[in-house]
Amino acid sequence: MKEGNRALSLYTLLVFIFLLGPLVIISITSFEPGTVLKFPPEGFSLKWYRNIFEVSAFMDTFKTSIIISLLGNLLALLLGVPAAYALSRYRFRGRDTLNAIFLSPVLIPGIVLGFTLLRYLIVVYGLPIYAGLLIGHTVIMLPFIIRVIASSLENFDFAVEEAAQSLGASRIYTFFKIVLPNIRSGILAAILIAFLESFNNVDISVFMTGPGISTLPIQMLTYVQNYFDPTIAAISVILMVLTAALMFVIERLMGFAYFTKR
Repeated sequence: MKEGNRALSLYTLLVFIFLLGPLVIISITSFEPGTVLKFPPEGFSLKWYRNIFEVSAFMDTFKTSIIISLLGNLLALLLGVPAAYALSRYRFRGRDTLNAIFLSPVLIPGIVLGFTLLRYLIVVYGLPIYAGLLIGHTVIMLPFIIRVIASSLENFDFAVEEAAQSLGASRIYTFFKIVLPNIRSGILAAILIAFLESFNNVDISVFMTGPGISTLPIQMLTYVQNYFDPTIAAISVILMVLTAALMFVIERLMGFAYFTKR
């Protein structure tokens, strides 16, 4: 039994090394002082981290990614919160079909979805690139908003809402004053998860960007095609740290939402 535990521990360690090894290598190479990305680095320098802020294209696309993610998140919330509430609160004909439609952007391959959005939004309907990019990111964020909020609503006792209505409160009042405050942790977690999905998205953005409008991941791909310095490694390290911080916050929020329902 002990030999089996040792073998399992060794196997687990090898899996972690396999998964985390590339991240460690990227982190180390980001401090390379030379002009070429290499491992192991020949010294230690932060100049490529400074270079991120000196290249205007990175800062411009970073701002675009932030704006698109925040605006798309707002639109996805306006659509997703009522949809999640209706799917969780009521049983009606076509409910499963509607739920499948809302979650379909997660099931469809990103390349197929991106090309479809380009084909119809930009080519057929002639929408501006920025508007098409915003709609595309809203579409990919909507399933995450609905799924996380619906999960929070599954633990909500709708009898509390019915009791408030029996005492004279309107449906709108109970929704904003009773339902939403009880699932605020789930809403915040949904916002953060959707934000990460949008900010790091490549499949949709590569089709929906154009001249003068790009997102940070697409700009990183373009930069790699022309340069081989450690700048992209430095950006990757910063994004990994930010992603890890947001995931920690999400885990805490989801844990808080779970224990407050117990």
